[in-house]
Amino acid sequence: MPLLVDTGILYALADKSDAWHRKARTHLEGLHDTLLVPVTVLPEVGYLLHERIGAGAERAFVRSIAHRELAVEEIRHQDWRRIEELVGQYEEIGLVDASLVAVAERLKLDTIATTDRRHFGAVRPRHAERFTLVP
Repeated sequence: MPLLVDTGILYALADKSDAWHRKARTHLEGLHDTLLVPVTVLPEVGYLLHERIGAGAERAFVRSIAHRELAVEEIRHQDWRRIEELVGQYEEIGLVDASLVAVAERLKLDTIATTDRRHFGAVRPRHAERFTLVP
C-alpha cells in the first residue's frame, strides 16, 4: 500500500539539521511502501529545498522523481472539488494540505507521513475517523 507523503517529510529527509530528519529517515527506512506524493506538493518542496539548502538539494529531489523513487499522484477533477470544500471548511489549511486529504480520501489511504500534526490532526476525512500521522 502506498504511503502518502507531505512536504515537511520530504524536506526533513534532505535537511540533516531539521528536527524531523532522524524520525523521518528512521521511519521510512523500514518501509517497503511506495512513497506517494501529490503533484501539488512538488513545487513547495522544490522551492524550500532551493531556498533553504541550495540548488543541489533541489536537483537531487528532481532526480528522485525522475528515477521513480517517489510516485507522483495527479490531482483529478473530483479532487479539485473536494479541495474547494476543504479549504472552505478548514480555514487553517491551504491548497497543498487539502490536496493531500482529497487524494487520501479518493485512494482510501488513512496514513499520512507528515510533520504537520496540527493541520492534519484537525481534519476529519470522509473515509476514516481520523488520519494516522507518521512518523
